[in-house]
Amino acid sequence: MQLVLQAMAVDPAGLGGLWLRARVGPLREAVVAALGAVPLPTRRLHPALGDEALFGGLDLTATLAEGRQVRTEGILARPSLLVLTMAERCPAGLAARLAQALDTPGHALVALDEGAEPDEALPQALADRLGLFLALDDIALAEMRTPDMGLIAAARARLSQVRLPKRAAAVLTGVAASLGISSLRAPLLALRLARVLAALRDHGGVRREDLTSAAELVFAHRATRWPEAADDPPPPAPEPDQSPDRDGETRPDPEDFPEELILEAVRAALPQSLLDRLAAARAAVKSGGASGLGGARAGQRHGRPLAARPGKPSSGQRLDLIATLRAAAPWQRLRREAALAARLVHIRPADLRIKRYQDRTERVVIFAVDASGSAALARLAEAKGAVELLLARAYAKRDHVALIAFRGTGAEVMLPPTRSLVQTKRRLAGLPGGGGTPLAAALQLAEATAQRARAKGLTPVLALLTDGRANVALDGTPGRARAEAEAERAARSWARAGFQAVVIDTGARPQAGLQTLSAHMAATYLPLPRAGAERLSGALAAALDPVARLAAG
Repeated sequence: MQLVLQAMAVDPAGLGGLWLRARVGPLREAVVAALGAVPLPTRRLHPALGDEALFGGLDLTATLAEGRQVRTEGILARPSLLVLTMAERCPAGLAARLAQALDTPGHALVALDEGAEPDEALPQALADRLGLFLALDDIALAEMRTPDMGLIAAARARLSQVRLPKRAAAVLTGVAASLGISSLRAPLLALRLARVLAALRDHGGVRREDLTSAAELVFAHRATRWPEAADDPPPPAPEPDQSPDRDGETRPDPEDFPEELILEAVRAALPQSLLDRLAAARAAVKSGGASGLGGARAGQRHGRPLAARPGKPSSGQRLDLIATLRAAAPWQRLRREAALAARLVHIRPADLRIKRYQDRTERVVIFAVDASGSAALARLAEAKGAVELLLARAYAKRDHVALIAFRGTGAEVMLPPTRSLVQTKRRLAGLPGGGGTPLAAALQLAEATAQRARAKGLTPVLALLTDGRANVALDGTPGRARAEAEAERAARSWARAGFQAVVIDTGARPQAGLQTLSAHMAATYLPLPRAGAERLSGALAAALDPVARLAAG
């Protein structure tokens, strides 16, 4: 925490900013107050902020009074430290505008991620541009220290003189690739942070410890996979220019950057469960997965306000008076002169603006649980536990829940869409196991259930939990080839219907067939071969509930 705050104070614009994940409380407020050491004016932002506040706009009162256009200055007009509250709720439009501002020199952003749910995440467009990440879960308020302004000022003065070794960029890029990080911004930000840390530690050039710390702080929350730990390599032969110390041992070269050591440091910096949630959320957003909310629809009186558009109030549409006055204000002087009238405001039909809203439908999560013999022997208990945890989450969010079980020769709707948590858990507890895997029947039944739900105004999302390939055809006869062909046709039909889905592979090892099936469904595929109920529910919740209104670039 202290290292992050010091780095932010030394080079805020170069590092892009800080993703601060913490609940509202004294510790978070103390961290935000410590950011006062950043040499930029602080401006607070809200997710509902509009373009006029960001970029400036027409001062309606002054324009009408003076008869000429008078414009206000926007928040982004001058370099500043932007503090975005409730960043996990940031809409896509605002995320894109802030990302554009961060791409130009001067601004820095502190994203206060206040998500009560562990699966809520910062918009990818912003997370990709923020060099630092800090979670305050295991930090006590007593550990907070006042920033050392003398150290920070000295580091700022030394920063331009810090030398960057030639191999540093190649090593960090290799570590990023090993962790599944595709964005080139990550190694660039890590290089920038390594120079800042070297300046704070009074190093003339970036050393191994600077590069390791930078990789931990920049790469850990971006990782999408953990590479298997490699066996310890044999110790390298000492280089000719390495001089022995007094005990006869060889001193390591401070500019020797072993990639495997830096990779191990990053591996140790993030719990596996958090990696699962972050990776699942990224995968669902990237594939157009479920939003965690119902589908968007146009509204006339309720919902999130949208920009007004030209039109006449009719058929329930309401006049947006402020937008109408803004459209008319620039022309008042000309209209007064042309009309030879002293009316205060001249309004023309072309000035009229009507209000617009965006409302969302309710969501129904359709759980399709594999209760075949292989699942019953291996993972059915964990799948039931995971679904129970997710049912409680769905109930808290007022989602509808439907339950489909497939085993033997067919699939059955154990529970139609409902909000009854008790009834759903009772049906799930009585779910038997055994028999084949009629995957095509499950997909057909899920699509029929989704079609009925959509006809009632709900937004359906499928959560398919299975451990293997289809081996029972639609007519109940065994046969893997025919069953897989029918399952593929059902998956393509699901994708054509435009529904969203998440496929959880609960088998002992990831199945290539299920990955292909999820691709046919245009669904998110999550292999979790050794996960328990808690980890299963966390990963599936992250895939079902990413903030899809966030920008994915």
